[in-house]
Amino acid sequence: MYILGIESSCDETAAAVMENDSRLLSNVVNTQIDIHSKYGGVVPELASRKHLEDIHPVVSEALTRAERSLDEIDIIAVTQGPGLIGSLLVGLSFAKAISLVKNIPYVGVDHMAGHLLSVFLGTEKPQFPYIALVASGGHSSIFRVTAPDDYILLGRTRDDAAGEAFDKVAKILGLGYPGGPIISSLSRKGNPEAIQFPRSWLEPESLDFSFSGIKTSVANYVKKNQVLSDAEEQNRGNEGGLIADICASFQEAVVDVLVEKTLTCALQQKIKTVVLAGGVSANLRLRQVMEERGKKKGLEVFMPPIEFSTDNAAMVALAGYYRRHDAQTTYDMDVYSRIILK
Repeated sequence: MYILGIESSCDETAAAVMENDSRLLSNVVNTQIDIHSKYGGVVPELASRKHLEDIHPVVSEALTRAERSLDEIDIIAVTQGPGLIGSLLVGLSFAKAISLVKNIPYVGVDHMAGHLLSVFLGTEKPQFPYIALVASGGHSSIFRVTAPDDYILLGRTRDDAAGEAFDKVAKILGLGYPGGPIISSLSRKGNPEAIQFPRSWLEPESLDFSFSGIKTSVANYVKKNQVLSDAEEQNRGNEGGLIADICASFQEAVVDVLVEKTLTCALQQKIKTVVLAGGVSANLRLRQVMEERGKKKGLEVFMPPIEFSTDNAAMVALAGYYRRHDAQTTYDMDVYSRIILK
């Protein structure tokens, strides 16, 4: 069985071709970072317009690299949500058009389900059940995953997601967009213990996240210490200095909360396997701390290759394989913006 995966939930237009659930034939991702960087974040209207321009060439390129034609595709898997409505509609409408013209059944895939299964795109694969942290620009959520198509949401962000907090702090510091890679890079030159930014643990036993407080704390620290009013200090931030210390201390606080709540959940659920996924899982410090602390607690930690941590269509194709029996050729399916998983 050949599956064509299509992903357009935010600012990446992506397509992939997969054979069954084990052989990835192609994976094409076209990012929009250059378009949105000048605004310090994703502009939904611009994102959907760019998807309209890119969707056809990206899907064509995926088929070319896979050396397959649409006539050989058995099913189309397309992201249905959550995400930006305009962006999602581009991908879903394109999938419907192919389905109508070629009579290929299509299935809507939850973006989070793709991230939960992205670890299986690597060489080291976990056994079910496992606890999964999905951390990205729009989500910080913990799931119990008992099968490829069976997952329960146990904790979620109440305000800013982890990736969103990285972007906002980078904007406060005038570092550019996307903030995650920039802060991660600068953090390696800073002291993570230089500034004690707060950790929001919420109520005892809570598995939810809140990162708006630390964002505000960074903003207050920057203003109080006039960090950006001293051009010389700002320049030194790229070589160490105060800005690097702020980045390292902020990153450490976010990583601390993400890791501890995820591992606590695993122990509460009496599950020995933990999976780290989502765009923020590409953060090297998060990967390091999750693995180290997980090992100390007797837990086995798995992570997808970095190329499959960020949004991609390979994970959509994989999730679509496990939902292939729900594929249809009717065209009343709609997109959704928020998590609707149980």
